[in-house]
Amino acid sequence: MVTAVLPISAQSLAIGDTIAIISPSSATDTATVNGGVRTLRSWGFPCIVAPHALDDYRGFAGTSDERLSDLLWALRAKHVRAIMCSRGGDGAIQLLCQLPPDTLRRYAKPIIGFSDVTALLSAQACVGVQGIHGSMCHAIATYQGTDTVSQALRHMMLGDMPVYQLPPHTLNQQGRAEGILVGGNMSVLHGLAGSDYDPLLLPDIILFLEDTGENISKVDRMLHNIELRGLMSHVRGIIIGQFTKYKYPDGGFLDMNDMFHEYLQRYAIPVCYDFPVGHSHLRNFPLIVGRRATLNVASDGTTLSFN
Repeated sequence: MVTAVLPISAQSLAIGDTIAIISPSSATDTATVNGGVRTLRSWGFPCIVAPHALDDYRGFAGTSDERLSDLLWALRAKHVRAIMCSRGGDGAIQLLCQLPPDTLRRYAKPIIGFSDVTALLSAQACVGVQGIHGSMCHAIATYQGTDTVSQALRHMMLGDMPVYQLPPHTLNQQGRAEGILVGGNMSVLHGLAGSDYDPLLLPDIILFLEDTGENISKVDRMLHNIELRGLMSHVRGIIIGQFTKYKYPDGGFLDMNDMFHEYLQRYAIPVCYDFPVGHSHLRNFPLIVGRRATLNVASDGTTLSFN
């Protein structure tokens, strides 16, 4: 069972700090990794690519043992100050089956990524370590690191804490909440349910959710799994991000936000809709997973700040 732990603030980076590139999930390609390295170096961060980052084993970036060895190497290497994942996909949960939770706490370094990397970020949050839910090699390379989202990530890596302000949304539920910010890809979170790496077991959380390619009916089931487990009592506020590439059922909900609102309006907690986090890079602003945050949803808009 996950219990409250004293948070460890993974130290922010400085120009000249080394970043390791690992591939904990699906296989990637040389162009993606090299493009990410070029962007990070242009920001002033030397990079080192893990030994198996470009491997391909049955669609994964190496066997689970090889991917775990890359993660452990990056965590333990004293000259490495942060870890960026090359891409998401599938497979990060395989590493958690072999990774003692205390390892992530003992070697507290920010892991940067999203999508399938939600598994690693959640595991860190459960032991009090902060990571960054943000763009990976492909996205920062595509825009050469000059777009607004990539620059927001660069500033966050250097320790600048953002304050996000959004316009009002018709479905928003007003209120103010404080808690540990956790979340990410909803289907990956669902796969962690009940484990030592399930961040919904932490008390007093602000939960953010996003996904792609998951139909409304499946997301509905994942949402109700949280209710069935009695964990909505842990949630102080909810941020609904971008849900993309899903089918609209005939005669069903108008869209994903409509489905969430149908059920979440029963809870007297602030809920923010259409937050720019998800699988579209230009709407995937970085968030600090595992850090205390304040969510304020008011009639004139939403503010998310980090404490």
